[in-house]
Amino acid sequence: SGAKHKHQQQFQKQGKAINDKVRLYSRIGQALLEAKESGSDPYAAIEAVIPWDEFTESVSEAELLARPEGFDHLHLVGENFATLRRYTPALLEVLELRAAPAAQGVLAAVQTLREMNADNLRKVPADAPTAFIKPRWKPLVITPEGLDRKFYEICALSELKNALRSGDIWVKGSRQFRDFDDYLLPAEKFAALKREQALPLAINPNSDQYLEERLQLLDEQLATVTRLAKDNELPDAILTESGLKITPLDAAVPDRAQALIDQTSQLLPRIKITELLMDVDDWTGFSRHFTHLKDGAEAKDRTLLLSAILGDAINLGLTKMAESSPG
Repeated sequence: SGAKHKHQQQFQKQGKAINDKVRLYSRIGQALLEAKESGSDPYAAIEAVIPWDEFTESVSEAELLARPEGFDHLHLVGENFATLRRYTPALLEVLELRAAPAAQGVLAAVQTLREMNADNLRKVPADAPTAFIKPRWKPLVITPEGLDRKFYEICALSELKNALRSGDIWVKGSRQFRDFDDYLLPAEKFAALKREQALPLAINPNSDQYLEERLQLLDEQLATVTRLAKDNELPDAILTESGLKITPLDAAVPDRAQALIDQTSQLLPRIKITELLMDVDDWTGFSRHFTHLKDGAEAKDRTLLLSAILGDAINLGLTKMAESSPG
């Protein structure tokens, strides 16, 4: 995202200043350690490294250089809030949204934003829905002074985007973001076609007849295979006393293509599959569907959750995945 890219650029630009501060405070820390061991004045130890006025100024500079504790870029998305406000009120007013149970909280937040826009409210109501707010957003949205208007709206819009992508929320009349039922035949039409045995299916809709036909075909095919095996005429296979031997398949890709494959692979950025999985989850929010079997709660540690998913996906297993993971 733009905020993430800006976050990285700012950190790179400030790299020298950050390094200078780290080196300075390392010297100050060493001076304080020596002062404690010798019993000398710690303030004098600091001033031996840097004049007190410069030290005070450096602390203020360090506060400006510091990033949020989680080193997250989300705080930067608020810089474009004025741009969002140019069109989001009209957009939310026009869209007719529907939601599955999993996204009712997001839909309720959208309705709150609509009401705030209609009444020109600047402050988010104290009873506004907050269940949709992910842990990553909470420090920005939920503050000691109450719900932050800017980040509440941005968070709601971000979750609306994720819900539209996952299909948990759909737009009435939309071709892309539709209710799943809209892709299906109307129930009345399906019932009529079923009664008339006119369902547009490539198989017999009568289960008994279908099974009978498939069993008959299976008997015929088994008889054919038996005959070919006896005559040693099975294609790409030989049946001997030791068992069935399959002729190896020829490579579908010519050998000369391997050089092009290697060259193309070098053009792609080297990323960790775990980072890719994190990015996809940021886009779609799929990890919220992996809930606790008993209480339905979402996983508190997303990194552990995605590691477990990855371990099963690549048949590595949880034990080997744990052994190959740092920490």
